[in-house]
Amino acid sequence: MSSRVATVALAAIGTAVSAYLTWVHYSGSLALCLGAGGCETVQASRYSMAGPVPVAVIGLVGLATITAVSAWRLSRAPMWALTALFGLSFAATLYVAYLTYLELFVVRAICPWCASVAIMTVAVLVVTVSELRTAP
Repeated sequence: MSSRVATVALAAIGTAVSAYLTWVHYSGSLALCLGAGGCETVQASRYSMAGPVPVAVIGLVGLATITAVSAWRLSRAPMWALTALFGLSFAATLYVAYLTYLELFVVRAICPWCASVAIMTVAVLVVTVSELRTAP
């Protein structure tokens, strides 16, 4: 049960950060980047949008979905909910890996907020895979 609670907590943190980044995008404010810098560069890059949709919104919707599935699993959710969580977190991890690559090698700036979302996403995948390995 503790891995299920950890998954909810990790996904909820990622959702909260994505919500903050969505707010920053739509408010026109600058992200609070304490000592790290890079947030403005990443936000201003052409990769901060996927067509007409801000990447922060994609993260918010994706992580909110992962949080909802994780929370559902705290009750008596069917076994396939774990498989769904794996699929969602795996897809999200691939996407944040791509975005991290862009930050490092194309934009050449790191947004600590974006990095924290990536870390939470990968952590959800790791916990989910661990649970899948021990599932009956």
